[in-house]
Amino acid sequence: MSGCGAPQQTATLPANVDAGKEVVLTGRVVADGTPVAGAFVRLLDASGEFTAEVVSAETGDFRFFAAPGSWTVRALHRSGRGETAVTAEGPGIHELEIAVA
Repeated sequence: MSGCGAPQQTATLPANVDAGKEVVLTGRVVADGTPVAGAFVRLLDASGEFTAEVVSAETGDFRFFAAPGSWTVRALHRSGRGETAVTAEGPGIHELEIAVA
């Protein structure tokens, strides 16, 4: 399904991204330690408001570019749901793992 506008989710950052200048929230969705493809991964701000959504890759990978602050990343999949909180005080790569059950 193409044309949805969501960037392809991979573990490797695009060449034009400088992790020293950007807040990158990246990670993997797993179920019982196995990567989960096709999960809807949502980025929620500190007040719980929806900000963005991507679909996890075959490898379970996802990535968001965000502003500094407190975020919740929630994964929804037919096998379950899970979430994790992260505080990104400044630029850099912030790695997350979300277990769905």
